[in-house]
Amino acid sequence: MPDSKQPRRGFFDAFLHTVERIGNALPHPATLFAGLAALVIVLSWVAAQFHLEVIHPGTGQTIRPFNLLSVEGLHMILKKTVTNFTEFAPLGVVLVAMLGIGIAEGSGLIGTALRLLVLSAPRRILTFVIVFAGIMSNTASEVGYVLLVPLSAVIFKAVGRHPIAGLAAAFAGVSGGYSANLLLGTIDPLLAGLTQEAAHIIDKDYLVNPAANYYFLFVSTFFIAFAGTWVTERIVEPRLGKVDNGTENEAIEKISPAERKGLRYALAAAVAFGALLLWGILPSNGFLRDPATGSLLHSPFMSGIVAIIFITAAIVGIAYGMGAGTIKSDSDVMKGMGKSMETMGTYIVLVFFAAQFVAYFRWTNLGLIFAIEGASVLQASGLGSIPLMLGFVILTAAINLVMGSASAKWTIMAPVFVPMFMLLGYSPELTQVVYRIGDSVTNIISPMMSYFALIVAFVQQYDKKAGIGTIIALMLPYTLVFSIIWILLLIAWMLLGWPVGPDAPLVYPH
Repeated sequence: MPDSKQPRRGFFDAFLHTVERIGNALPHPATLFAGLAALVIVLSWVAAQFHLEVIHPGTGQTIRPFNLLSVEGLHMILKKTVTNFTEFAPLGVVLVAMLGIGIAEGSGLIGTALRLLVLSAPRRILTFVIVFAGIMSNTASEVGYVLLVPLSAVIFKAVGRHPIAGLAAAFAGVSGGYSANLLLGTIDPLLAGLTQEAAHIIDKDYLVNPAANYYFLFVSTFFIAFAGTWVTERIVEPRLGKVDNGTENEAIEKISPAERKGLRYALAAAVAFGALLLWGILPSNGFLRDPATGSLLHSPFMSGIVAIIFITAAIVGIAYGMGAGTIKSDSDVMKGMGKSMETMGTYIVLVFFAAQFVAYFRWTNLGLIFAIEGASVLQASGLGSIPLMLGFVILTAAINLVMGSASAKWTIMAPVFVPMFMLLGYSPELTQVVYRIGDSVTNIISPMMSYFALIVAFVQQYDKKAGIGTIIALMLPYTLVFSIIWILLLIAWMLLGWPVGPDAPLVYPH
């Protein structure tokens, strides 16, 4: 690390202290949503007392707040509490996807595949492979944090490079590249569900598919992987200096014959299932296309993408487990699925309160009223589409410093910004992708990110004096470069008018 005796800047220290204090003062996300739900009830009563009303620009209808503190409001709350939860769009899709991921992770497939990807990389592209593997690991939720980040430090040290540089490269890919991937992961249907709920404030029939940002995420993967490689090799590693040879080299666990056999089984299963999917989508009359129109965009394939994620992960996970000997019976499969659900307990609690908050916000018409008024202000400001979206990136990135959960932030922000931008003519899918950029770039410098403490612990294995400020100083160059790269990519994308995903144009015809 840089000379630890150098005095740190007072302003920077004060800023970090303020961020940490504010973040630590926040309640548990579930408590936060419970409080917000209660606040919405009170605000609905206040808004009703002031007789607020706006004219819907699309229908000409007069929109007034609905008072949840009325008898009618109380009855609605009591009758809808269960269905608010069970019908909350992100709940089912995330649980179903995680069941499949649980099989793949429980069998050992995901861990082995990550090790193979990194260990087999030529040294000259080792950094790129680690950043790329970090980005790809987002598909499997927290696996990148707990496996790839420490493994990358070990690999860098084994080849004579600074271990903290390897750790930083992996962390940048896993967390800073959170909104880039070649595959769909559990976060995609989760955010799409929240976006769809918010879009229903304006258009009750609007659908947001889980692949809504796929084109942008696919292209972003390569830009972020190259950017992360450049920052690691040109800024971070030179700043760290020479490797401390006072510690012993750590052994890298090689892929065992059983694991290689499992990977062959998994590859065969993936190829067979992939061929079946191609048979269903490539022919104009494929069985996974819309039977009436032959369309792929509005087809069982796109609407069933979550089920496909589940089936794919389950098939390759079981195939790997049979080959590697980690799955010997159906009980092992169920155990993997059950273990993945154990990690979802807190999420389910959070979703219960988040679902109530979203429902209350929709019932009261407050989101629609704020959106119409906010859209009028923005329209009057004369700001163009690009300045508006860049401002939204900056706002999201700033909020991310004190509130780490991507879904928690979007649950709060989507009901305001999605309808607001819809009224200005921007699609919910574009708003979602802009949010995801801001949510990603400050992950790696946010002490409130759920795995930040774990990263500090990993770094302290190589630098005993490392703390929060050390990690932020280490990762800040990635944040700055990723922000510049993503903003330039977004500007180019908007100027070219490209859709951000299948059936996901930039504009909303209001």
